[in-house]
Amino acid sequence: MAEIVLEFEKPIVELEAKLAEWESLSSSSNMRVDDELNALKRKIAETKKNIYDSLTPWQRVQLARHPNRPYTLDYIDRIFTDFLEFHGDRRYADDPAIVGGFARLDGHPVMVIGTQKGRNTKENVFRNFGCPHPEGYRKALRLMKMADLAGVPVITFIDTPGAFPGVASEERHIGEAIAVNLRDMFALTVPVIAVVIGEGGSGGALGIGVGNTVLIMENAYYSVITPEGCAAILWKDRAYSEKAAEALHLTAGDLVKLGLVDGIVKEPLGGAHKDYDAAAALLKKSVVSALGRLEKMSGEELKEARYKRFRDIAFYHDPAAAK
Repeated sequence: MAEIVLEFEKPIVELEAKLAEWESLSSSSNMRVDDELNALKRKIAETKKNIYDSLTPWQRVQLARHPNRPYTLDYIDRIFTDFLEFHGDRRYADDPAIVGGFARLDGHPVMVIGTQKGRNTKENVFRNFGCPHPEGYRKALRLMKMADLAGVPVITFIDTPGAFPGVASEERHIGEAIAVNLRDMFALTVPVIAVVIGEGGSGGALGIGVGNTVLIMENAYYSVITPEGCAAILWKDRAYSEKAAEALHLTAGDLVKLGLVDGIVKEPLGGAHKDYDAAAALLKKSVVSALGRLEKMSGEELKEARYKRFRDIAFYHDPAAAK
């Protein structure tokens, strides 16, 4: 994959280019420049830490959307074995924007489901840029109900800017499909773990996000609307997207403080796209840990805990009643 450099990463790239020049000079002229090379390496490490430890919400959105970021199938390939993909909603069609099927996690059967983007134009057209149609959510729910019957946990990976808002999607009742998923996911008697691995946009994300445990990767975001959409509504100008990203409190750290997610999955320095294997290992560790806690609960306890988790997210406050 071609290297893509984000604007805030340019100081790092410039230092790395300078390091390559010094290393080339050292090997071609037999000059001893060890001190200079070590100083540059320390400078690069320090610059990386300073940049990635102080990312703005908008910069994290850019990382969440990075074209080289691992997608659902990349994680399935590295975390699970014996993945058997299922297709179709048994009503209308198959939706490639959502993938799912039975798999094994450390030898134990699970149902894994996730939104899937494409790497190039052809793949993105096929996957509809990760924006599911109604049949995608109906397929996901069909698989969740199969998992419930089989008594195996459900693990979902969320990476979508939102459900597809086109005419065809509305004609096939996208709102109803998402609403039914929300309702029926509360009735599942097996553990449900949802992980936001990239973009978590609006109801399109929530349609497979009703989990007993909801995790988010360090550079992912989860929001009621994209920053661009928010800026277009509030300021009538997408140029305010950076300001909107701050106002939405959509970063992993903000979401933990607000109680909307239960934990943050660390990523390799610079983002998950820097090292797929390391990112997958960190994600697997968090999923296995969460699953270990949930598997101690009965079906009724899981249902009640899932229901209570989402009921406790917000509450209505009447100022008049407090007087």
